[in-house]
Amino acid sequence: MVNCRKILELYFEGVSQRTISSSTGHSRNTVSEVVHRARKLGIDNLNDTMTNRWLEVYLFPEKQAVEKGYYPVDWEEVHKELQKKNVTLTLLHHEYETEAREGGKIPYAYRTFCEKYGKYAKKYKLTMPIRRKPGEIMEVDWAGSTLHIYDRLTGEKIPAYVFIATLPYSQFSYVEAFLDMKSANWLIAHIHAFEYFEGVPETMVPDNLKTGVTKALRGEPILNEAYRELADYYRTVIVPSRVRRPKDKASVEGTVGYISRQIIAALRNYQSFHIEDLNQKILEKLEEINTIIFQKRPGSRKKVFEEEEKSHLLQLPQTRYKFTEWKTARVQLNYHIQIERMYYSVPYDYVREDVDVRLTTDLIEVYFKEARIASHKRLHGEIGQFSTNIDHMPDNHRLYLDHNPASNLKWAETIGPSMTQFVSNILETNVEKKALNILSTLRNLSDRYTKYELEKASETLLEISTNPSVSVLKGVLERSKKRNQKRKTDTNSHPANANDYGFVRGAKYFGRDQK
Repeated sequence: MVNCRKILELYFEGVSQRTISSSTGHSRNTVSEVVHRARKLGIDNLNDTMTNRWLEVYLFPEKQAVEKGYYPVDWEEVHKELQKKNVTLTLLHHEYETEAREGGKIPYAYRTFCEKYGKYAKKYKLTMPIRRKPGEIMEVDWAGSTLHIYDRLTGEKIPAYVFIATLPYSQFSYVEAFLDMKSANWLIAHIHAFEYFEGVPETMVPDNLKTGVTKALRGEPILNEAYRELADYYRTVIVPSRVRRPKDKASVEGTVGYISRQIIAALRNYQSFHIEDLNQKILEKLEEINTIIFQKRPGSRKKVFEEEEKSHLLQLPQTRYKFTEWKTARVQLNYHIQIERMYYSVPYDYVREDVDVRLTTDLIEVYFKEARIASHKRLHGEIGQFSTNIDHMPDNHRLYLDHNPASNLKWAETIGPSMTQFVSNILETNVEKKALNILSTLRNLSDRYTKYELEKASETLLEISTNPSVSVLKGVLERSKKRNQKRKTDTNSHPANANDYGFVRGAKYFGRDQK
C-alpha cells in the first residue's frame, strides 16, 4: 500500500523526491506519480480529514475497482480458443481487455492474464495412471524413425518402416520392418503380431492413419473395410485413438521411443540387402528387450506376459486370415473396371457408378451399395487382360459377340443343307470380316422368311448360279414370294370345282357323246 500522506507531507516541506523515495521505501516513479496527481487535483496542503486511505481513493480511483473484482475470464473458453489455428494468448487478452473496457470493468494485465491461464491449464497436463487388464488391449503404430536396406546392384538406400505392437499390461512387444506402410503390410503386420503373441487381445488401438481408418469421426470412426474384416475374423474390436491424443495409446508411444533407441539406433549402421535379413536382426534385438529385467517391477516383459497375460488372450483361429484388400473403382463406358491394370466386367446398368472392390489372392468381388454385383477369378501375368462375363453385356453387344464363323455355320445347319453349303461358300471365298458382314445381312432375312423358304431359295440359288450371293438369294426369295402370292390370287379368282357354280350343260346335252 502506497503511503500517499507521508509522501505529500515531505514534498510540501520541500524535501526532494529522491530523498522521499529513500525515506518512504517507495520507488521514485511512485513518488513522482503521487505528486503529479496531487498537483493535477489542486492539493497544495494537507488537513486532518485527508487520511492516507482517503488520499489513495482520491488520487487513484481506478485502483479501487479492485475491491469489486476484476472482469471475470472464462478460462475454459480461452483454452478452447487456443486450440484453433493462429490464435495466441496476446490476441485473446486483447479481446478480453476490449470487452472489459466496454463494460466499464477493470481487465487483468497481460502478465497476470498469462499467469492465471498457466495455473488453469495445469490440469490438462496432469496424467492419471491406468491399470490395464491382462489381454485387454494391443496398441499398434508405425515408428517415426526408419531403418534401411541396400540395393545390391546400385548401392541405393531403401527405407524400411518399423511396425510396433505392444500389450500395455506386460509391455511385451512385437517389432517388424516393411518396405512400405500400405494397407497390405499393415494387415500382415497385425497377423504376425497375433501369431507372435500366440493369441488375440480383446481390443486393438491404432492411430488414425489411412490404412486403418478411412474417416476419423469423433463418435464412430469409419474403418478401412479390409482392416474391419481382419478384426471380425480374429474376433477382436478396433478402437482408434482420438485425433492428436497420443496418450490414448501411451504404451506404444513409449515403446516407439524405447524401440527407436534400443533397436533402430543400434541397427542404424547395419548393412542388409534383404528385408528378411533385417527382420532377423530386429527379432534378435527384440528378444533382448522382452527378456531384460524391469528396473522398478519384478520380472521381465516376457515373464509377465507368459505368467499373467498370455492365458487371457483369445485363441487364434485354426487357419490364418486370408488376406483381402478393398478398393474403389468407377465403371467405365465399356462396363469394365480397372484393377491393377487388369479389366473386369460388371453389369452394364452400373456404368459411371463408383463400386467397392474386394480383392483376394485368387478372386475379385464387386459391390454396389453393399450388394455384390459381379465376381471374377483374379487375373495375373501380362497386364491389360480382360475378364468379361457375357451376361453383363447389353443385348446388341451380346449379338455382336456371338457373330462369328462358328455361330453362323451353326445357324445355317438349323435351316438346312443348302443354306449350310451357301454359308460355307461365303466364308471360304471372303476374308472373315467381309464374310461376317455378308452373313449379318443374310441372317436378317430370317426375320421376313421362314426356314423352309430360305432353304428352298438356297437350293434354287445353288442350282442356277456358279457364284451365289446374298443379293441373288434375295431375288430368288422375292420372285418365289410373288409366285406364291399370285398362285393364291388365282386360286381365289378361278373355281377349282365346276360343281361349285350351279347347274352346267355337259357334253351329253349337246349330243357329243352320241357320235
